Amino acid sequence: MAAQTSHYDSDALPTKTVDVVVIGGGAAGLNGALMLARSRRSVVVIDSGTPRNAPAAAMHGFIVLDGTPPPEILQRGREQVRQYGGRIVSGEVAASAPAAPSADGDLRFTVTLADGRTLTARRVLVASGLRDVLPEVPGLAEHWGHSVVHCPYCHGYEVRDEPIGIVATGPLSVHHAWLFRQLTADLIYFARGTDLDADTRARFAARGIRVVETDVREVVTGSDGALVGVRLTDGTLVERRVLAVATRMEARTEGLDGLKLPMEDLPDNMGRRFASAMAGTTEIPGVWVAGNATDLAAQVGAAAAAGALAGSHINATLATADTDAALASAQKATG
Repeated sequence: MAAQTSHYDSDALPTKTVDVVVIGGGAAGLNGALMLARSRRSVVVIDSGTPRNAPAAAMHGFIVLDGTPPPEILQRGREQVRQYGGRIVSGEVAASAPAAPSADGDLRFTVTLADGRTLTARRVLVASGLRDVLPEVPGLAEHWGHSVVHCPYCHGYEVRDEPIGIVATGPLSVHHAWLFRQLTADLIYFARGTDLDADTRARFAARGIRVVETDVREVVTGSDGALVGVRLTDGTLVERRVLAVATRMEARTEGLDGLKLPMEDLPDNMGRRFASAMAGTTEIPGVWVAGNATDLAAQVGAAAAAGALAGSHINATLATADTDAALASAQKATG
């Protein structure tokens, strides 16, 4: 699930090799670029303009910026990166791969955009984000980001005290139920064929959470466009104002196959992500990953912090590479 953001002016793609290309213009990518640009690194952000939180009216859970519309945060982030000489290029990455190293042995990577333009960079920061995969329930996707929510910390307070339904997708949905029960006393768990052991059922009963075993046929929308409830396979309409669903979260990999980044599946069908280590380092020299592409549960603040850490680490490795090259050149000059 992704929505297009509003249009903005795109910078020209450099023809010369840049220090870093950042793939993804969300919180992680922009904050990583900010750290690099402030370190006087030449950095280009490739932004497809389809952030995960585009359908949401506001971003929550990040001090100072709580309640700010996501497009406004991204706009301000782009302006700040540009203030320090960074470039933001609107486009989709079609291919990316290692290229022949420089004459002094420094790494090189080539990124090709969907329109055929290419860029060469010394290092790569992948901040492509993730895609939420919703269960195939008719009518559910139409309310995504509004009356269909996934994160109690991102949207929970805004739906407090509403009649909420948990649309179960697996074991994680039980955890979802505990968190949303904190926000409303009127909570129904639509099991949808998932298993609930005796202990969980007892806990649900103790917290006043009703379990509906009959499967869900569709999500019902009223004449005013608002979510009315869910219709079960036996025809019963169960009225609900809000539905919560634990989506399967998958890192966005379009155009990144050539980097050969290792990936891993998380337990309980939570999702699939790029594997990374400290500061977003990966098994591929010269490539870092930050944000939801590697940390599926990261909110905006955590993604931005991860981008900053990766950006500072990239700058440090470039500083070492620059010093190594300078030393080799000096030694060659003096014999």
